Amino acid sequence: MSRMQLALRVGDLEGSIAFYSKLFGAEPAKRRPGYANFAIAEPPLKLVLLEGEPGQDTVLDHLGVEVDSTEQVGNATERLAALGLFTEVEEDTTCCYARQDKVWVHGPGREPWEVYVVKADSQTFGATEAQCCADDDASVTNA
Repeated sequence: MSRMQLALRVGDLEGSIAFYSKLFGAEPAKRRPGYANFAIAEPPLKLVLLEGEPGQDTVLDHLGVEVDSTEQVGNATERLAALGLFTEVEEDTTCCYARQDKVWVHGPGREPWEVYVVKADSQTFGATEAQCCADDDASVTNA
């Protein structure tokens, strides 16, 4: 099962959790300090909420496609690279309280997209938040 991911940086995490719980009729699948995610069945969506500065407007952090296997991440990497897109591969990385394999690409407006698989839960967010989620300064390579 693949599903789209929408990661938002929010200024009021608790208010956003309450709003999206009402909107989708679901409680977060995972909550950690400064973080929550919803695994919505219909429409198939992983909604990630990342705590930003208090009072800031909600902004897009990054987009993604969650897939079922590392093989699917590898297939996406090959397909995107063959199309001439610059890719950044991360294997066995800890991000957003999960161990993942992923590949990043950026759209024409620098919007970051990831294709990823969750391999296991983690008690830590990641090495650093900037490395974990949409880091505009990340170097990318043509894989």
